[in-house]
Amino acid sequence: MLLGFAAVMGLLWGSFLNVVIYRVPRGMSVVRPPSHCTSCKKPIRPWQNIPLFGYIFLRGKTACCGAKLSPRYPLVELIGGVLGVAIMQVNILQSSSALSLGRGAAIWAANFTLALGMVAAAFIDLEHMIIPLSISIGGAVLGVATSSFRDLAFTDSLIGAAVGFVAVWLPFDFLYRKLRGKTGMAMGDAFLVMLAGAWFGWKGAVFALMAGALQGTLFAIVTMIVGGKLEEPEAVKKEREEILAEIAALPEGEREEAMREYEESDPLAQEAGDGAMQARIAFGPFLCLAILEYLFFGQLLMDLIIYRGNT
Repeated sequence: MLLGFAAVMGLLWGSFLNVVIYRVPRGMSVVRPPSHCTSCKKPIRPWQNIPLFGYIFLRGKTACCGAKLSPRYPLVELIGGVLGVAIMQVNILQSSSALSLGRGAAIWAANFTLALGMVAAAFIDLEHMIIPLSISIGGAVLGVATSSFRDLAFTDSLIGAAVGFVAVWLPFDFLYRKLRGKTGMAMGDAFLVMLAGAWFGWKGAVFALMAGALQGTLFAIVTMIVGGKLEEPEAVKKEREEILAEIAALPEGEREEAMREYEESDPLAQEAGDGAMQARIAFGPFLCLAILEYLFFGQLLMDLIIYRGNT
């Protein structure tokens, strides 16, 4: 019964995640207007919004205008359902300590919220190469507030958050800016590692940063080996073109200053150079994956590291 409940809730909230992924980076409300076709703007009927089944019944096209639906929609819904069940199984039913119904429900809700946030952040970063602060900072606050759920002291949660942020901000923003005159890495990644520290302490922050970097590097290497290309998303290119057009429309006296501020503040201000070493990939999805890995296997991973260190 509990696993069935978790699956249904996961599918439903996975459907809502699609709204978040589409609207948040565009500055739209996730509440209003109600769900509608992104092509012709007509409202979507309730039965068409049933997770997974709506996409199957519609055969991957909208009922109103026949526009093709992105396979991302059922994929995110399925991920939500799988995560809901996995959290219930691993974090609740297999918990080493006896949990009351109320505490178990609270832990599941907190962990599930974290998982949903990571899925949303990963897909948004893949398309727009940004990580909304509402997800990273909001998730960090939730991590501190629920630290007792993970037998983590409140102060250890705060220290972990600080370590996570500084580990990215100090070398990739502060020192890089001193040396090169501009930021070297989007601060969304720093806030995401801060979230990992808030949830799992400084060990979780270090794991997220190291595991994320390793997985991102392996992805880039495998992509190049199989002949794939590491390219910026089209949304990033379009946004850059729009910003440059706005700067070009400014009076001549303001244009140079606006361009300088833009290049100093945004690591994506200039197009990536040619060659694998200059290619850009979104780092957020790999950080999100590492955070989810620690959520499910953190204790096992730390036990393995400690065991290997003692042998």
